[in-house]
Amino acid sequence: MTDTVIRNATIIDGTGAPRFDGDVLIEDGHISQIGDVSPASTTTDIDAAGLVLAPGFVDVHTHDDGALINHPDMTFKISQGCTSVVVGNCGFSAIPAVTGDNTLDLSEIEASWNDLNGYRSAVEASNPAVNAMMLVGHNTIRALEMKGERRRPNDGELARMQGHIELAMQQGACGFSTGLVYRPGRWSDTDEVIELAKAVAPYGGIYATHMRSESDHLLDSVDEALHIGAEAGVGVQISHHKAAGPRNWGKVVDSLAKIDDAVERGARVTLDVYPYTAGSGPMIQYFDLNNPDPELAQAIQLASCPAFRHYEGRMLIDIANELGITASEAVQHILTAPDGKGTICIQHIMDEGDILTNLRHDRVMIGSDGIPDLTGRPHPRLFGTFPRVLGRYVREQGVIDLESAVRRMTSLSCDVHGLQDRGRVAVGNWADLVLFDPSTVLDIATYEDPKRESVGIDRVWVNGQLAFDTGRHTQVGAGRVLHYQQH
Repeated sequence: MTDTVIRNATIIDGTGAPRFDGDVLIEDGHISQIGDVSPASTTTDIDAAGLVLAPGFVDVHTHDDGALINHPDMTFKISQGCTSVVVGNCGFSAIPAVTGDNTLDLSEIEASWNDLNGYRSAVEASNPAVNAMMLVGHNTIRALEMKGERRRPNDGELARMQGHIELAMQQGACGFSTGLVYRPGRWSDTDEVIELAKAVAPYGGIYATHMRSESDHLLDSVDEALHIGAEAGVGVQISHHKAAGPRNWGKVVDSLAKIDDAVERGARVTLDVYPYTAGSGPMIQYFDLNNPDPELAQAIQLASCPAFRHYEGRMLIDIANELGITASEAVQHILTAPDGKGTICIQHIMDEGDILTNLRHDRVMIGSDGIPDLTGRPHPRLFGTFPRVLGRYVREQGVIDLESAVRRMTSLSCDVHGLQDRGRVAVGNWADLVLFDPSTVLDIATYEDPKRESVGIDRVWVNGQLAFDTGRHTQVGAGRVLHYQQH
């Protein structure tokens, strides 16, 4: 491995502290010196004058479980400056799995593993471009043990689900995730989730939740999440915090106030957000096929539609008008077609003002929530989330300063999710680093043309190896599946 000196950089160390100028020496995968590094013939020198050197960004909310194997170059993440991803969110994870069956994460790839150790081996054999940290998903373990049945688990089923969580934690997961708006998680009661979250507590892990409601019952759902964390004795990570639907816009103020109050009383609570006014996910999960919600149907755009590829990128209402049917009937038309259940949709349901409110809160991290189905037109957040924050909300609008934004993408994320010795430009830490131009960094992915890499990201190092070099993907494959709170 070649040693590297990054000279004349403006260093933002990830802690929120003011920037400073200096050099950084990378040796044996780690940061070995910061300051004025003496020249050496054995190093590669990079002049970073005018550029910011920061810790590599951590995407804390991804569905990249399968992508780490299917798309190990991870172009949509490394090109944003991301060096690590957290997988297994929203209750869907690639572990546990039955060898030879499809996994129960959003990729549904065929598993060659049963547990996290096996998944780690499979991912690392693909030489991924980025690191990964795993959450174990409630929907996954419930489907495995209860076959999607709409009832409470019996004692044996609950014990087996707890066993899956305990094994994942022993093998290095950072916590347990739920997606209580999705099937089968929506059929669980609060007590079931508490008992499962308790399995995380001895390991110091977190409870990450896509809450039961992010719309009309948002505040009740926040209360439930805080109650689960308190009863289980674990930290709470609220996923993609939002208030969906015009009648709920502005509720994030009250939601954040609840969280602030809980923190003042000693709770560990953090959140993640993505900087867009549209969400995305499996369309079948959002509609009752017998009575599709006409209001939601009006806000739907199709990202990936295996039954009707020519619909991808289009608004559902335009498709309905073309077919001479209502938007609700168009929902049924698409989802009941062969392969219709594989449709990924985009929902334009959020308010820009709520994004600003979220970004200003110091317990908020950044997570893309991108779904890496590259066959269609995925939500642009898959390619653009981190540069969008840096360009649109830091440089152009001044919503937060650059040091604060970098902290939300690095040290805070690593501390909460247990990425040890990462997230800070500090001697001894792993050299997960991003070099970017603060005057030009920006997302250019759009809903119409979403698979476009951002501009302004100059270089990215993962575990000390150059993974992205001025627009070129080096394919070095230096990423690893990390162990929670291990060096």
